[in-house]
Amino acid sequence: MKATFISKEQNDVKFTIEFTSEEFEQAQIKAYKASKDKFSIDGFRKGKAPRSLIEKHYGEGIFFEDAVNDLFADAYPKALEELELDVIDRPRAEFGDLKKGEGFTVTLTVAVYPDVEVKDYKGVEIERISAEVTPEDLDQEMENLQKRNSRMVLVERPAQDGDTVLLDYEGWSDGVRFEGGTAERQPLKLGSGTFIPGFEEQLIGVEPGGEKDVTVTFPEEYHSEDLAGKEAVFKCKVHEIKEEELPELNDEFAKDVSEYDTLEELKKDTEENLKKAAAAKAENQMKNAVLESVFNANDIDVPEVMVNDEVTNMMNEFDQQLQRQGMNLEQYFQYLNRKPEEFREELREEAHKKVKTRMIVSAVADQEDIKASDEDLDKEFELMAIQYKMDADKIREMLGTESIGFIQNDIRVRKAVDFMFEQAVIK
Repeated sequence: MKATFISKEQNDVKFTIEFTSEEFEQAQIKAYKASKDKFSIDGFRKGKAPRSLIEKHYGEGIFFEDAVNDLFADAYPKALEELELDVIDRPRAEFGDLKKGEGFTVTLTVAVYPDVEVKDYKGVEIERISAEVTPEDLDQEMENLQKRNSRMVLVERPAQDGDTVLLDYEGWSDGVRFEGGTAERQPLKLGSGTFIPGFEEQLIGVEPGGEKDVTVTFPEEYHSEDLAGKEAVFKCKVHEIKEEELPELNDEFAKDVSEYDTLEELKKDTEENLKKAAAAKAENQMKNAVLESVFNANDIDVPEVMVNDEVTNMMNEFDQQLQRQGMNLEQYFQYLNRKPEEFREELREEAHKKVKTRMIVSAVADQEDIKASDEDLDKEFELMAIQYKMDADKIREMLGTESIGFIQNDIRVRKAVDFMFEQAVIK
């Protein structure tokens, strides 16, 4: 096999791969041995017919396709490595004449990662973002901790905003009960905004066992065209009302929810954690400000194929999120009466920004010769070992060379962002 570079126009590279007659012949022999059991020739049991008879019966090129596919699968990645090509799309191939006893040449055109030269990434001026934690922040976090440890208790009084009611309802529109508008013993937190606007507010004041007709108007953009913009009446019955009961903030609470014996110790630890989180958040926001400035300062040709791939990745990620909620992408589009093409188009701007940002950061890493060291990789595996409660060497063994390469690149990208942030001028 011989790979030869021909030309490069914009981001498209053209090169050839030449195969000798011997390589082609050996690939045909391999193809014959792999598929001879599929052929039936009179006078021979299946799989026993000589190659020459099969070629005579079915044509001398019967094994060409399998032979070429086998040669190409092995030679293409070797050619990319030899020519140092970082491709971003599938190749377009033109094959020369295939003849028995002769070699052949494949001419390939493929899109490659563009050359990127980033400017103005040092000395970026950004505003300092405060990481202050106020007494009000601490009070709010303690209240959140109370709520996470609250319990729901039955009350015998009219429903109030924030209560959770257990209700039956039937939806009627134009005097007809409509599909999907009926439920029994449905829990609903008043004020959560879960139901149609105006629904929850009308249940405030209803007593346990009470009934109420709730009149609402469906939004114009409602997913069901039959109900969009229409007025409807929900006949509701409230079975019970529960309110959230918060535990008292005291030493006993601290013992129940933490490793500390006193409320004061719990508050001190909570404040320290808030400060760490606030500092990390402020630093991330400032890093994003640096990236935004460098992004705007550099006009880069972003290949469409990379944007399309990113859109597909974003759709796949969204599909996985939906599946965790018991839905898939197809059902989502049906529910909203939308087309996948419309959704893809909406994602394009964000996808373009993601790809361009990655290209910029990767180019900065190249320009500054930033690499992931063995020490960086060891630290990453130690963190993963703690997270997954596994031995670091076992994780390394399970991941394999390709996945470790992805991790190295991720480290390299993070270090490049850190470099730009360290070089920034914070006002």
